[in-house]
Amino acid sequence: MPASSRLTLAGRALLEVHGLEVHYGGIRAVKGIDFEVAEGELVCLIGANGAGKTSTLKAITGTQAWAGEIDYMKQTTRGQAPYQLLARGLAMVPEGRGVFARMSVTENLQMGASVADVAHFEEDLARVFQLFPRLRERLHQRGGTLSGGEQQMLAISRALMSRPRLLLLDEPSLGLAPLLVQQIFSAIRKLNGRDKLTVFLVEQNAFHALKLAHRGYVMINGQITLSGAGRELLKRPEIRAAYLEGSRIEQAQGKK
Repeated sequence: MPASSRLTLAGRALLEVHGLEVHYGGIRAVKGIDFEVAEGELVCLIGANGAGKTSTLKAITGTQAWAGEIDYMKQTTRGQAPYQLLARGLAMVPEGRGVFARMSVTENLQMGASVADVAHFEEDLARVFQLFPRLRERLHQRGGTLSGGEQQMLAISRALMSRPRLLLLDEPSLGLAPLLVQQIFSAIRKLNGRDKLTVFLVEQNAFHALKLAHRGYVMINGQITLSGAGRELLKRPEIRAAYLEGSRIEQAQGKK
């Protein structure tokens, strides 16, 4: 990435990624990318399916082999297992939600809280119920029997129960109806704006992601090709042509 397009964070960087590469056999899925996420920011990474976004998240969370440099809280993540990174406050909500299907909502939330101080459990439970009131009504229901939107609420809440310092979200709107997409993005906005939680959001839904984010990065074929303020990227003709033109969401917004 050109030096002029990078943000100077001067000690505020919570996550710093430099020269990141991810390979699957002979396939180079992520091709030496650089990006940073500062404390308190909401940063998004957008791109089409197969661009390398999920591979990037897997590298950050230690579930995929990688080359380059990844520093979280000024310390390398190299050699650290996912549970060790979670204990350091780095939590991820995976694509497809990944709830424990046979466990109840309560048990899923307890699993999320397993790395946090038990003294805060009730406080944290009240916090997620305020964010997603529907979960209070589903406490004894198995995770696998929830609707897709409810499972996404549970997956986010389970991550929040670990008291993260950095929340990684992989395609939280995937497969959801438009009304539920709005609810999920509203919750993300509250987490960052009200609770000051740092969020790194990976999304195909460029309209919602860029509208919400302080800054955004555009990923194409394993490379970051554009970066800048979220709403500035939203106005760029190449972004609109690639991700927004003909979008039902954009059309609906234009009718208001």
